[in-house]
Amino acid sequence: MSSQIIVRPVARQDFEGWLPLWTGYNAFYGRSGPTALPDAVTQTTWSRFFDAYEPVHALVAENEGRLVGLVHYIFHRSTNAIAPNCYLQDLFTAQDVRGKGVGKALIEGVYDRARQAESLRVYWHTHETNHTAMRLYDQVAERSGFVVYHRLF
Repeated sequence: MSSQIIVRPVARQDFEGWLPLWTGYNAFYGRSGPTALPDAVTQTTWSRFFDAYEPVHALVAENEGRLVGLVHYIFHRSTNAIAPNCYLQDLFTAQDVRGKGVGKALIEGVYDRARQAESLRVYWHTHETNHTAMRLYDQVAERSGFVVYHRLF
């Protein structure tokens, strides 16, 4: 990999490069084979990036013309601030470029977008077993100490 990592907004023509990263991200979290996301979810997610009324955004990392990472983020309102919060929802890099600054560059790209939106906070979740990612996250952010609860329907 050359040292030149370009972080930019995803473009419609990036679908073929984005899809394997998206598939890899989902597989990492156990969403593959019989538990894979329905194609309609993937297609809807993709279309949201290009809908001005949607708060869902995507950046990609490119190296020598190849997409090597993705990050998806969402701006949302909060009851304790006027400015929007920024939730970094998905972050994934290709296996062969891990540890080479792609993830950090993507996070910094979200930080830049959040500053432009006058957001006061960027936050995200990761699984407690994702120790590799947490080594990076501990360098670029602070652990909040909050525990996430959820209920699926």
